[in-house]
Amino acid sequence: MRRSDFFKTALGAAAVAGLSGFTRRDNKAIRPAEVWPAIDPEDEQFWKFVRTQFPLTDERAYLNTGGLGASPYAVIDAVKAKMDELEKVAETGHSEELWKEVKTDAAQLFGCDPTELAFTRNATEGINIVCNGLPLKRGDEMITTTHEHVGNAVPWLALLKREGIIINLFEPSTLSAQENVDRIEKLITKRTRLISVPHATTTTGQVLPIKAIAALTKTKGIWLFVDGAQTAGMFPFSLHDLGCDAYATSGHKWMLGPKETGFLYVRKDMLDVVQPKTVGAYSGNGFDLEKRTFDFTPSAQRYEYGTVSIPLRFGLGAAIRFLQKIGMENVWKRDQSLSTRLFTGLKSIPYVTVLSPESKTERSALVTFKHEKVPYGDLQRHLDTYKLRTRGVGEGGVNALRISTHLYNMPEEVDRALEAIKSAYKG
Repeated sequence: MRRSDFFKTALGAAAVAGLSGFTRRDNKAIRPAEVWPAIDPEDEQFWKFVRTQFPLTDERAYLNTGGLGASPYAVIDAVKAKMDELEKVAETGHSEELWKEVKTDAAQLFGCDPTELAFTRNATEGINIVCNGLPLKRGDEMITTTHEHVGNAVPWLALLKREGIIINLFEPSTLSAQENVDRIEKLITKRTRLISVPHATTTTGQVLPIKAIAALTKTKGIWLFVDGAQTAGMFPFSLHDLGCDAYATSGHKWMLGPKETGFLYVRKDMLDVVQPKTVGAYSGNGFDLEKRTFDFTPSAQRYEYGTVSIPLRFGLGAAIRFLQKIGMENVWKRDQSLSTRLFTGLKSIPYVTVLSPESKTERSALVTFKHEKVPYGDLQRHLDTYKLRTRGVGEGGVNALRISTHLYNMPEEVDRALEAIKSAYKG
């Protein structure tokens, strides 16, 4: 389907309405169609309008986008409408044109070529594709952090168990970006084949210096894989500029997409290095069983296979357009404003230690902290009574509490969290 045709359909009209100002709460129109206020990241009224684009309740403050993001009505409606459309005719809806359209929008968001992107179910699936596709063998070494999410830990541990690779670890430093580059460099040996790190850690939200790490790997002939689950949709970046070889992310966190969606980026010159191990229809350009011939498609689509949910991919496209409507620079200004408000407020609370980096250039919209007098599990339960959804961080022995703020959060929700944290200990 061409973009021009898309907007002529009833479904397209519904999506346009969702993206251009048709706002609902509890299925009631509370704003006329075709009207968005001026997009101004400094105007609190604009962000209040953005909040109305989500079905989130006001009673419960959702502060865990790092775990799972909320979807706006534009995404929810797109998924429902596409499902209704396809079920009426019992068709899969598989469309090369639709796939290319969503990937083209995603490529603009990520700063890469559409042919370098594959649809996945989540970041974990993308990680597994890279982990199992790279030509790693017994005795080969890789470097990763002690602060990995389970999705970027278990696949490599399974490869260690199965193939006998060696995993070397470094503790991320929140003191300086260069210190992390130095720690990686000290672990590199003649047998190091791969560095696998998060763009931002799931533990403290620290943004690692990917571009500098990529420069290091290029001088050493080492591959660089990045887990981008905590950054795609939070702030703007260019994958080509970062210089990594592969990058996996989720569509259902900061990107606001449907659950069970994601992308895998594999740089063009790495497509024949990262071998597809799970394949089927759509992985190639045709096959001839009698002649025993098969060629992979010359794009990252080679990592895709079989029947998939077109409504979910259609909804992911709607999520990308929603972010693009606002502008990633504006999304990041909002996220940074909220997280800075939280960071600064936490620093003023007695017995609270903020574990996230002091430097704004290394701090994301995830802020992690500890309370000297209240164990983090007890603190989280205390915040639950205030209807504040947070996330405990046990990875890497951090044992702290994490709050994630995104564009649908309000300053008063941050203040509410700060007041609740202050009330947790009255000694």
